[in-house]
Amino acid sequence: MKTIIEENNRRNKLLNTPYDPVKGKGCIGSRTRIDASRLGFGAEVWLPDAMLADPKYHVASTNADSWVKLRCHHDFEFWCVTCVKIKDKLSGLDIPFRLNAPQRRVAAIFESQRTAGQPIRAIMLKARQWGGSTLTQMYMAWIQSVHCHNWHSLICAHVKDTAASIRGMYSKMLSAYPEQYWEGDVAPKFSPFERSTNIREIAGRGCRVTVGSAENQEAVRGSDFAMAHLSETAFWSDSTTRSPERFIRAVCGAIALVPYSLIVMESTANGVGNYFHNEWLRAKAGESDKTPIFVPWNEIEIYRMPVSNPQALWNSMDSYEHELWDNGLTLEMINWYHHKRAEYPSHSMMKAEYPSNDIEAFTCTGHNLFSSEAIERLRLDCREPQWVGELVGDTIVGEDSLRNIRFAPDPRGNLHIWEKPGEGASSSRYVVAVDIGGRSHTSDYSVIAVIDRERSRPEVVAQWRGHIDHDILTWKSAQIARWYANALLVIESNTLETANGGENSLYTLSQLNGVYHNLYRRPRLAQASDSLESKIGFHTNRATKSLIITHLIAMVRDSGYVERCNDACNELTTYEQLPNGSYAAKAGHHDDILMTRAIALYVASTTQIAPPQDFSSLFSLQNW
Repeated sequence: MKTIIEENNRRNKLLNTPYDPVKGKGCIGSRTRIDASRLGFGAEVWLPDAMLADPKYHVASTNADSWVKLRCHHDFEFWCVTCVKIKDKLSGLDIPFRLNAPQRRVAAIFESQRTAGQPIRAIMLKARQWGGSTLTQMYMAWIQSVHCHNWHSLICAHVKDTAASIRGMYSKMLSAYPEQYWEGDVAPKFSPFERSTNIREIAGRGCRVTVGSAENQEAVRGSDFAMAHLSETAFWSDSTTRSPERFIRAVCGAIALVPYSLIVMESTANGVGNYFHNEWLRAKAGESDKTPIFVPWNEIEIYRMPVSNPQALWNSMDSYEHELWDNGLTLEMINWYHHKRAEYPSHSMMKAEYPSNDIEAFTCTGHNLFSSEAIERLRLDCREPQWVGELVGDTIVGEDSLRNIRFAPDPRGNLHIWEKPGEGASSSRYVVAVDIGGRSHTSDYSVIAVIDRERSRPEVVAQWRGHIDHDILTWKSAQIARWYANALLVIESNTLETANGGENSLYTLSQLNGVYHNLYRRPRLAQASDSLESKIGFHTNRATKSLIITHLIAMVRDSGYVERCNDACNELTTYEQLPNGSYAAKAGHHDDILMTRAIALYVASTTQIAPPQDFSSLFSLQNW
């Protein structure tokens, strides 16, 4: 316990680094200490190097007001505490805007982009009560009040009242702005712009501030914006007539890629699978123009509680709270979390309000079916395939397609292989499941998954995913099953039984049945007549889907199988139970990979596979 307390003291010391935006202590950016006594700021002031390098510095340093105005131009934190008043949430009083720790970290990101001459672009996943919207709005106000003329901005939220509330911060700032530091032709204030209720102009700067909402998108289309603050994007309505993606593309597409232009998309999480979540994932993967910013609850200074008995707290901590300690949190943070958590019926609800990471933020706020922690455990085994290409036979379809099967490497191929077929494997080792999608590139994918069920845990060893004609898909799945030691081939037959009246596709199945005998056949119903013999394929209906999804939930929860494909984990995060009790992917997302896992794992766990006929004359690994 002595060691733990010593480590806790060390962590608290790091957190309590002195911060004084007037003196410049602990502030962002490269700074140099100077003596500003004759200007009334003391013998030790840390100024931005950019200010000292400014040609105006020597003249401005002879007059206190000129010096402050020049410093406001280069030092955002100093400008905030000198020129901005905000309402204190605890006292209700108007106080100088002194950035808290999360705000300083975000401001440092904005400033790193601005000082590098880059457009300012960020996507911000917010926790509660740290002032992300305030920081963003005041940063935009700084650019418009100090740096740029005729530099118009948009504040857009899911509802207009929220956007108007954000602009209210701007109004407060202008009303209390010290006139001696103002750089406009007239006193700082908002002026009406051409009788518009949505647009205000900053007097003396020529900068317009427009408020809008995702509910009334047409009101802000076609305007001349240089900056956009898009708030609570995860809650913007998404329908056939309007979507966040189209609206944001229309607004932001007109914002030039120039210095001082700004786009900040921010929101609290609202589940997975929506536009904001997808944009966050793109930013995390480095595929977006925006820098991803997440502020966990423990960075917010108000979420700490003194610890009177460290030993008692330590003994009461569960595995999650010990993990928080291992991740660098202090006992004071964990003590607050420990007490706050008692207010919520479930830990999941606590994590939704106070997420420790972005995964918790998204997955604990939606109605997803699979545990986020379990999905992330599953993801640990995911990796890039060892081989990519296609299997080819003597022909594409028909009996000859199962002759001389060989692997053809192709980086653009749809077959991803993590483990090749085992030498001398029996036909009971592998299960191949097929989920049939559409032919066009705008439809659902078709997926073929191969599961090795003779490992300590069933393991995904190969997967084909693409768009293809159904008859070719049927024979391709047989090629893969043949190649994997004549594996049990489980074809989800709903689409085949209904496409084109079912006749053409069922004819293909009949042909396949004549040459490949290790096909899954659903059992004949006990009460059925002899005319209702077993049919080829797995038929998904409300009853069978409930069975396989319930089984998959348990397999994911218990780490009951080894997943290799990241896309499969992504589909698990966007799968949900609907109000009527059925299961489906969120709108705009797929579940084709997920369904192959559900079918293959269920069949692998419930089916005793009888050895099929000997196909050894057609099966060989010599062409690998």
